[in-house]
Amino acid sequence: MLKWIDRLIDGVSMYRLVLYYLIGLLLAAVVLSFFKVLVYSPYDIIISSLILVGSAWFFNYLLSYIFDAPINPESSIITGLILALIIAPNFSNGFFSVTFLLAATGLAMASKYIFAIKERHIFNPAAIAVVLTAFGPHQTADWWVGSAVLAPIVLVGGIILIRKIRREVMVMIYFAVSLVVTVLYTIIGHGSIILSLKGAILTSPLLFLGFVMLTEPLTSPTDKKHQNIYGAIVGALIPPQVNLFNFYTTPELALVIGNIYGYIFGPKSKLFLYVHQKIKVARDCLDFIFIPDQPFAYQPGQYMEWTLPHSKADFRGSRRYFTLASSPTESNLRIGIKFYDKSSSYKQRLFDSNQDTLLIASHVAGDFTMPKNEKIPLAFIAGGIGITPFRSMIKYLIDRNEKRDIVLLYFVSEKDDFAYQEIFDLAVKKINLRVYYCLSSKTSSVNDTRYLRTRLNKQLIKQLVPDYYNRDFYLSGSATIITSASDILKELDLPANQIKKDYFPGYL
Repeated sequence: MLKWIDRLIDGVSMYRLVLYYLIGLLLAAVVLSFFKVLVYSPYDIIISSLILVGSAWFFNYLLSYIFDAPINPESSIITGLILALIIAPNFSNGFFSVTFLLAATGLAMASKYIFAIKERHIFNPAAIAVVLTAFGPHQTADWWVGSAVLAPIVLVGGIILIRKIRREVMVMIYFAVSLVVTVLYTIIGHGSIILSLKGAILTSPLLFLGFVMLTEPLTSPTDKKHQNIYGAIVGALIPPQVNLFNFYTTPELALVIGNIYGYIFGPKSKLFLYVHQKIKVARDCLDFIFIPDQPFAYQPGQYMEWTLPHSKADFRGSRRYFTLASSPTESNLRIGIKFYDKSSSYKQRLFDSNQDTLLIASHVAGDFTMPKNEKIPLAFIAGGIGITPFRSMIKYLIDRNEKRDIVLLYFVSEKDDFAYQEIFDLAVKKINLRVYYCLSSKTSSVNDTRYLRTRLNKQLIKQLVPDYYNRDFYLSGSATIITSASDILKELDLPANQIKKDYFPGYL
């Protein structure tokens, strides 16, 4: 089932997947309202959504012009759609209702610029907007998406979404803590536990907030430990019975409080970078090199979100997550990109880039880093351009003259697909790296004894890494090679805690 879901969402960026999910929810709500299943008018839902999305786009464009910041229309549309699903489509108050919608989108877009430190916004825009509007006209969000008839759609789409972003554990902790707190308050109040749980799951914001807003990358922590604490905090505050100092919390306030924790323990750097140099490192692969204008700290193997503003963006959007191929010991930043015949508009724009091309790098994250204990033996398995985190790690070890027991198995189709061989060959001499270059193509002509004509399989692991059971394995590449390598290692009875996978949102 998970493999089927992975194939379904391959090639779609995380942000576009969220966009389709929200549009799908609104379309479902319109259809259900036509059949009187929902109490709202289908025309009100459509009009409200158009006002919110249109005004969000307009305010975002206006503010980006005022603050001289790159525009990201995709983000504003997502915020408008979220507001459309949590603010009731009710125009009974006429002009005042429209004014409220405009105020909500204006505050949401402004929050990205006003409530920001070092150009990183602190709060989820939709959540802080409805928190602030509650102090004004005293009209609040009623989270109408928390409906029993919409719950199955929210649930199915949400599962697909968190599978893409790989934050299942954080969301599950959020759900579990919220339901436990709900049960405890119900017991104290001598209520019905079954009815309370039914209401919490089917007719509350619990599912939608958890799947869509809790998981927003820019306002949540990046490492797993703090993600789990963050999920627990929001989960503990979201039940309607919870009060702090005689003040009852709301879903949006619970998330805003969680966002503060996320900011404290999340990445705070945002870099505005121009392409300094492009270097061909393998067939159809280019390295893009940038010179940061400020000190920047990261660990070998981590990734960042890279935004490339460009017109006529296709359905895959203007954002990607790329591993840093550079080492923290180098003065530049480097990412390695694989290009295909029918690349996305993002990659086409990047391929045609020059020294005036601006990219915005933010949200450094990832737990795909070497263990602090230098004595732990490691095995790296890379496929294609998935070699980039290992280039970062091995260059780091060379520069620090730090020797570790590492075996690298590098799989490509043709010999010309190998990248960074000069780094790995130097590491063989400098830090005793053991490297095996593996070719899957039977047509590739190879005379060098360094190359093996083989595919990844169980016997190969046993042959090249006979002490595999004592090693931590790091897997990086396409979903296919990661899944294949993971399955092989499980067949070899390698414990799950000895297998690390370089997966991040939007990898494909």
